[in-house]
Amino acid sequence: MTNVDLIFKHFPDLTNLQKDQFSKLKEVYTFWNEQINVISRKDLDQFYERHVLHSLAIAKVQNFKDGSRILDIGTGGGFPGVPLAILFPNCQFVLVDSIGKKIKVVNEVCETLQINNITTHHARAEDIQEQFDFIVSRAVTAMPAFLKWVKGKFLEENKNKLRNGILYLKGGDLNEEMKPLKQKIKYNDISKFFDYDFFETKKVVYLDMNKR
Repeated sequence: MTNVDLIFKHFPDLTNLQKDQFSKLKEVYTFWNEQINVISRKDLDQFYERHVLHSLAIAKVQNFKDGSRILDIGTGGGFPGVPLAILFPNCQFVLVDSIGKKIKVVNEVCETLQINNITTHHARAEDIQEQFDFIVSRAVTAMPAFLKWVKGKFLEENKNKLRNGILYLKGGDLNEEMKPLKQKIKYNDISKFFDYDFFETKKVVYLDMNKR
């Protein structure tokens, strides 16, 4: 199953607007990918599995409450931020990337599909001075370096099931990378949510960044 039905299968309670936005997502990305390459051609063929469903694995770990603020660092063409913003229209998402042409693609996608809960910044993560409930990302760097980027960016009050922290999409053996960290860490195997070969070694890694 390579089309949008893959999303509808795993998220059956979407509104008509959400279904429409997800349905049009590949077409819009295909158009902009021809102008500004942000997705490999091979991955574009498996767009709904490798980009949209992969992004939405975060939603299987944390169902964001309305009003939550989420920062997506190193969003690239908008992953995981864009699919999550469609799924959680009453949350506010800030998408950041240091490469301007990638942010341009995100802006065009949001304008075309009328995704109104995303703000973008062409900036480095360290330059963002706001605070958030959660920070999400898709394997932009090793976690010790990532933690330096996000220092001071978490709200103190918790409003979700999980305490405020990082939700990080990453695959492979993470033991060595995570060994130096002091935070409480939980590994969520994506294959438990989506039984496809692509997700066999992939995880949503949660780090509790609450100070209390």
